[in-house]
Amino acid sequence: MAEYSFLLETVEVRAVRRVSPSFVRVELGADGLADLGLDGPWLDTRVKIVFPGASGVVPTFETGDDWYARWLALPDEERGCMRTYTVRDVVGEGVDTRMVIDIVVHDPGEHGDATGPGNDWARNATIGDQVALMAPRRGHAYGGIEWLPGPGARDLLIVGDETAAPAVYGVLRDLPRDARGTAYLEVPCSDDVLDDVVGPEGVEVVWLPRDGRPRGEELRARVLERLDATATAHADAGDLEEDPDEMPWETPVYSASGEEVGGEAPADGPFAGLYAWIAGESRVVTGLRRALVKDLGVDRQQVAFMGYWREGVAMKA
Repeated sequence: MAEYSFLLETVEVRAVRRVSPSFVRVELGADGLADLGLDGPWLDTRVKIVFPGASGVVPTFETGDDWYARWLALPDEERGCMRTYTVRDVVGEGVDTRMVIDIVVHDPGEHGDATGPGNDWARNATIGDQVALMAPRRGHAYGGIEWLPGPGARDLLIVGDETAAPAVYGVLRDLPRDARGTAYLEVPCSDDVLDDVVGPEGVEVVWLPRDGRPRGEELRARVLERLDATATAHADAGDLEEDPDEMPWETPVYSASGEEVGGEAPADGPFAGLYAWIAGESRVVTGLRRALVKDLGVDRQQVAFMGYWREGVAMKA
């Protein structure tokens, strides 16, 4: 049997706890995770989790180049639901290796009737529950990492909402000790501030609980203030046009829109040395990206922006 570049394992919950009103932390383990690993730091690595469907059984399908088609071909009641999550941490070793995932949750009634497979599963997860996990296999190349600052990056701007908190945790953990910059994290409420999200001494971590305020409002204001924005840039910049079937996603080397990207960030100018990584709700993310690139004149080679989700829309895998 061919050994593919990623693992596809049925894993079980080894530990679970609700660490705050909006976060459930699960540790997933299986003997097969002994082969889990990357040839480098984890940073903001993404993985796939498949939650059981109506049958309650974890779906099984073969890996390979056509793995997604194989999964889609399963009967509806067996297919389950696939979602993407960022690895918060990996602990243990060998057959005791566990992947730590923070899942954002809300209780019924908090957002109308909005719900989703990850939210429902995490709120009721218990030790022994199983899901399917697709994750990197040690010794093989693996995509899914978007933290790619250029060699001239010396002023880091990290921006995310609650869905990006695990990725921000991983990036801050793996930064070099001499890194400098600011990380802004917006979360639903003050009780969602997590004390263990820390970085090097030169990187300030700023928590921005909404506590009932509009999503992205203070986050945008603080980011623009950090960049000494002009009054014009502080005005409502609107959103980039979005494909309703695609998440906005662009890094210095990749664009989901199909636009050509590449080149080098400017070596001089007011934002020389800046690298901005922005992730979270798609409209907030695109609005911030427009403010930086279109209004302030930050070169697009200095900005990575990722729409992790869209408010009011059920996401695909």
